[in-house]
Formats: sequence, structure tokens, C-alpha cells
Amino acid sequence: MSFPFPLHGRRFDFLGNSFEDWAVAMAVTVLAIAAMLFLRRLVLRRVARDARRTSARIDDFLAAMLSRTYLLSIVAFAAYFGSTFLELNARRELFMSRLAVAALLLQLAIWGDVGLRAWRDQYRSGGDGERRASSSALCFISRLALWTIVTLMVLDNFGINITTLVASLGVGGIAVALATQNILGDLFASLSIMLDKPFEIGDFIIVGDVLGSVEHIGLKTTRLRGLGGEQVVFSNGDLLKSRIHNHKRMETRRVAFVLRVAYGTGEEQLCRVPRVIREIIAARSNVDFERAHFFRWSEWSLDFEVVYHFRSPDYILHMDAQQDIFLEIYRRFQQEGIEFAHPTSIVRLDEPGTGSMPRPAAGAGTPPGPSFH
Repeated sequence: MSFPFPLHGRRFDFLGNSFEDWAVAMAVTVLAIAAMLFLRRLVLRRVARDARRTSARIDDFLAAMLSRTYLLSIVAFAAYFGSTFLELNARRELFMSRLAVAALLLQLAIWGDVGLRAWRDQYRSGGDGERRASSSALCFISRLALWTIVTLMVLDNFGINITTLVASLGVGGIAVALATQNILGDLFASLSIMLDKPFEIGDFIIVGDVLGSVEHIGLKTTRLRGLGGEQVVFSNGDLLKSRIHNHKRMETRRVAFVLRVAYGTGEEQLCRVPRVIREIIAARSNVDFERAHFFRWSEWSLDFEVVYHFRSPDYILHMDAQQDIFLEIYRRFQQEGIEFAHPTSIVRLDEPGTGSMPRPAAGAGTPPGPSFH
């Protein structure tokens, strides 16, 4: 029987390394395993503590990812560190380095997979049914792409020629992308909507000339419930190319309107109009008055522009406040004797027998004569 090393006190020699070399390599490997396990525990404890203190999701994601650091990966890294203290031939060194790189790639893939599933679970716990379905589908596609890339990298790391496989996947991917470019565009637009959140379910938005509340965000389309009760369907790609006005995220509402006062109103009454409007609007606790000015001579009225800010995005409360303001303005104008203007046309007729044709008057400020309203 032969032994891989000499006996009877002769020097221990295995794979070209002495007993002392193997002892040092084993000690380094064990110490590396212990150090990495201690480091993992320390980092996990600190991340978990920060996650309990803050409401940020990134801490929860990191805690979930680091908790899936496998002992097999740690042992593979430690074995590579220990092998650096041994004299190995090129073939064995290449094998150890490839083993460490493969362990690193697989561990990164596991962390990424855990992070994607944690992101999906966040939407499942706090989102609506449609968004949960969309996040699940997008998570599946992302995980499939992640593991496909990592598998190809591991095969390439072990020296397997993947050029033909990658070329086949590339040609097939291009063909699929060309055939489904609109679907893929809407799919990535759906991902952008979920990540950037320009609007959410229940938000009231304006897209072009369409107004409505968002009631569904899918992988391909987003659906609005219009003011008339109809459902308006947008493709996600077209929706993101449009300008979106999200009224639910409005903090204050700027309101501007025009009051038309009749020609013939006295100078003193005209000067009173801005002061009366200021008194009425400033008296309300939920409204900030901005200005009221006589700004235009129109054909049949003297126009005052009024601007104020309502301190709530709620449309119903805004309309209630505006109604109260309008009614109070109407009452005060009656008390002040200020008349509202209304469209008026005046036709002047010549005296009978003159033989002239009737001619229209220049406007409401023309001296009085026979008129028809």
C-alpha cells in the first residue's frame, strides 16, 4: 500500500505543501469563516436596529438581503483565502479562483432575488389589487433576467463557451422585442409609474382634455373614470408622454374670477368695490386674499379681477367657500347700490320722416335714446 506522503518521521508532503503550510492554510480558513460570520452578525444587528428606528424601506431591504448570506458562500470565500498560503499549480489556483467567483456571483444573485421579493411584498401589503398583480409580474420578469444573467456568468467563469448561446438569445430577444415593442414600452412605462408614482389609485388627474379619477394601473393600460361616468383607457406609454395634472396633490387652490360692474356706476362706488371684496374674502379663515383690481374697460362692463388662495385641495370645500364669497358679494353690492353689468345692445333710430337708415350705437356708454333689450 502506498501513501500520498512519507511515513516514519519523514517530512509530510501533500500536493507539494508541507504540514506547516496546510496547518497555516486551515487556520486562515477557519479564522476567515469566523470573521465573516461575526461581521455578518454585527452588520445584521446594526441594520435591524436602524430599521426599527426609521421608516425608510432601504433598511428593511438590507436586513432581508443580508440575512440570506449563506454559510456555503462564506466557506468558499474562506477556502480561497486559505489557498493563497499554499503553493498550488496553475490549474488548482484557477479552480479555486473560479470557485470563489462562482460563490460570489451566486450570493449576489441571492441578495438581488431577496431584494426584488421584498420590494414586491411592500406593494402587496400596502397597494391595491391591480398594483399588486403588476408588481408580481414585474418582479417575476426581473428575477428571471437576474438568474439568467448570473447563470451565464457562472458558466463563462468555469470556461464554458457561451458565445453561441448568448448569440442565440440575442437574436431571439431582438425578434421578440421588435414583435412586442409596444407591449414592452407599456410594460416599462408601468414600471416607471410604480417607481416614480406620478399618480396613484384614487387620484384625480387631467390628461389633455380628459378629466377623471384613476381606478386601475395595469401592466399595459391605465384606466380613468371620467366625470360623465365613462371609463377612459390610456396605454401607459402614451400616458407618460402627456402632461399630467394631479389635482389630489394640490396643497392650495388659486382662484381667479372677474366681476363685471355696469357702466354708469359712480366713481365713489367704483373705488369701494376693491375694498368691499377684500373685506369679504379676508374675513374667511381658510382663504388668503391676494388682490382685487379694476383692470379692463370692456364693451358693456367695467371689469374687476379678483384672486385669492384656498388652503385646501378639496374641491367640494373650495366650491362651498366660493359660493359663500359670491353670495356675500351679491349682498354687499345690493347694500352699496352697485349694479352688476349684463350684455346690453342699444339701437338708435332717427326721427320719422328723415329718410335715413337706422345705425347701430357705439356701445353701452352712448347717450340714452330709444332702446331694445
